[in-house]
Formats: sequence, C-alpha cells, structure tokens
Amino acid sequence: MSNIATNILVIMLHGVGSNGADLAPLGNAWKSVLPDAVFVSPNAPAPSSFGSGYQWFSVAGVTEENRSDRIKDARAAFDKTISTIIEEHGFSDKLDRVAFVGFSQGTIMSLDAVASGRWPVGAVVGFSGRLASPLPLSPATATPILLIHGSADPVIPAAETTKAAAALEALGMKVETVIQPGLPHTISGEGAAKAGSFLAEILK
Repeated sequence: MSNIATNILVIMLHGVGSNGADLAPLGNAWKSVLPDAVFVSPNAPAPSSFGSGYQWFSVAGVTEENRSDRIKDARAAFDKTISTIIEEHGFSDKLDRVAFVGFSQGTIMSLDAVASGRWPVGAVVGFSGRLASPLPLSPATATPILLIHGSADPVIPAAETTKAAAALEALGMKVETVIQPGLPHTISGEGAAKAGSFLAEILK
C-alpha cells in the first residue's frame, strides 16, 4: 500500500456506446508518472441509444445543427456525475488539482465543461474529439488543454481538433495539439504516453 497522499484527481470520460472500464487502463499506465493521483472512470449517465454501453448524449439522428443543443441538454447529468466524484474524493475546493481526460464524446463533454466556464479544472486532455458547444463561450481560460487526434480517424475528422484548438486559442486558452499520422479513432500508446507526460508536467 502506497503512503503517497492523493493530490491529483483524474476523471476519465469515455465515448458513446462504451463504459468506464474502457479508459481505466490509462490510469494504470500513468501511475508511474502520476504516483499521487487517483483515477476515476465513470459510466456516462444514460444507456446508449444503440443498445450497448452508455452515452453522455444520444448521437441517433445527430446533425451539425442539433449537436450543440444535445450537449447543452446533457450538461445537468454530466455536472451531477462530476460533482459526485469530486465531492467523494475531497477535491471540491481544489479544482486546480482535477483533470478531465476524454475520448470522442467524452472529449466533447470535457471541452464543453471548460469552454462554458462551468469547470475551471487544472487540465484537460482530449482524444479524438471536437468542440461543439453552444455559443457564446465563456471559457475557463486558465485550464491548459492537450488535444490528440489520428489523421486517419473515420469517425471524427482530425480537422475538428485543429478547429477546436483555433477557436479555444482565440478565446485566450492555451492549447497543444498532436495529430498522429495514420491513426484511426483510437488512443495509441504514443498518445497515451504524451498525455501522461502532459498531466505530470501541468499538475506537478
């Protein structure tokens, strides 16, 4: 049993149709660089519309026009999930020691959490996602962001990460992007290692 005090809370947010166990291995991979962190990977609040796993919002019939409204409607359940985790682990008064790590739809919700200013956490890592939040944005500009995306992603094009970074930087946020050549809609070992190093540097 480690005697290192918990000083960092990393909340991992999975993609649509998946579950919390999907991203849990990241926590195991990062224990060596984040030895004083606790990793929590919850299930999204709603069962997936497609019958397997969970979702932060439904993508059934989603369009460029209605996606932002679905994100807005998902905020209350998202915030309840996050609030419960933060309170349970004693981080309510130290959000600067909390990190969100999202994949795909989990990235969408993580970026919305900081772009809307609701969750001024210490760091955000977003794999294979996009910024699709309702306008106008009132971002938590002190939160550094790392966005990682595969150039061969057939689900969410890598151009969405480039667009997200440009939009967030224009609002005064610090964003680092990594586009990985040939990578599809997944997290690579290289991307996971980069994210772990980023979190360790930001939250040191």
